[in-house]
Amino acid sequence: MNPSMVGLRVLREIAERGSFTGAAAALGYTQSAVSRQVAALETEARAQLFERRPGGVELTAAGRVLMRHASAALDELDAAARELAGRAAEGGRVRLGAFTSAGAVLVPRALAGLRRSHPGIDVTTREGTTPALVRALRAGTLDLVVIASVPPFRAPDVQSPALTLETLSERSLLVAVPAASPLARDSVRVEELRGQTWIASPSTGAETLLGVWPGLDGRPHVGHTARDWLTKLQLVAAGCGVTTVPAALASAVPHGVRLVRVEDGPRELRRVVLARLPGRLTPPVGELRRVLRTAAAELAGDLP
Repeated sequence: MNPSMVGLRVLREIAERGSFTGAAAALGYTQSAVSRQVAALETEARAQLFERRPGGVELTAAGRVLMRHASAALDELDAAARELAGRAAEGGRVRLGAFTSAGAVLVPRALAGLRRSHPGIDVTTREGTTPALVRALRAGTLDLVVIASVPPFRAPDVQSPALTLETLSERSLLVAVPAASPLARDSVRVEELRGQTWIASPSTGAETLLGVWPGLDGRPHVGHTARDWLTKLQLVAAGCGVTTVPAALASAVPHGVRLVRVEDGPRELRRVVLARLPGRLTPPVGELRRVLRTAAAELAGDLP
């Protein structure tokens, strides 16, 4: 095979974005140019690299093989470029992805610990939804991802090889209410949540982002939508409504917000999961994994 480096970068971008259109936008190419690069790669590989699925495309078995080797080659070229530019990190480079609320508390605490123990490790971070982070992990543009998992706690995708998953924490979902609200006490009942104005995350085609207590009867009244958890909490503090909050965010709650438990109904659990491709970890990735586990354990100890 004699694939072009442009073609390999297009391959990786499509694998990460899940669509030719998304890859074209990210790379600044036309969609027809992306299609031509894929056609050239498929000619070189003598195999179909992508198959269409509802909502996008996925790598075929042959595409996954080529992607695995392409990622390694592209990473080496990128490392050479950094070294030639005098930007090589002494301790190595790690690329971390995380869902929104993990970036508010868990990731900063872990990175602070890593700077103290291994200041030479260069960590870059990216925020995203679970499907986007998992695609980036499989495409080789992220080394570790911190994702959220809800019951029944299925694997985040069904591709092969199966991802290596590690639960960092499992805690109950809480409700954030204004401190001056009649609901601002240790616990509430589900029936007291009916009729409340909710502050919820917008839904996307790939993932429904929550903010309303699961299983409420009827259609909940959503008065405000916001993706960022801290924006939601500030809206709660302003008395604009209530929202659900992972317990891991307890230390980031602003003044004017009270977190309360829901005492009846099924217990709503949320897991924070560390995911990676199977195989041996490089020392920098292993160190980041270690500090993420430590930070998650410390946060669990901080919770009431």
